[in-house]
Amino acid sequence: QVQLVESGGGLVQAGGSLRLSCAASGRTFSSSVMGWFRQAPGKEREFVAAITWSGDNTYYEDSVKGRFTISRDNAKNTVYLQMNSLKPEDTAVYYCALAPGLRILSRAAGIYEYWGQGTQVTVSS
Repeated sequence: QVQLVESGGGLVQAGGSLRLSCAASGRTFSSSVMGWFRQAPGKEREFVAAITWSGDNTYYEDSVKGRFTISRDNAKNTVYLQMNSLKPEDTAVYYCALAPGLRILSRAAGIYEYWGQGTQVTVSS
């Protein structure tokens, strides 16, 4: 099937930056939407950002607009999340997800069929 592996998490001070990567392997798809979600301790998993196959369309949660940028390199089967101006409330485990065959952006976790194992992002104040 498909394996998604995230990397790039870590500990950073407020105002700092991190770049997350998610490498996909296994089965490939001619179109897909890839997304990033996060889950903080004691909270439900929430949508962060999504990007279409072409990369032309993106969608962000309001709280990260202007600070986070999602991008993808289909030649490398990798999606990225550049996170700038990080805040303590961004602390969470970040997951990438893949919705094969999807052509429209979605924030619904149930739409995404494949998930990575997550990478921890901790922002200190």
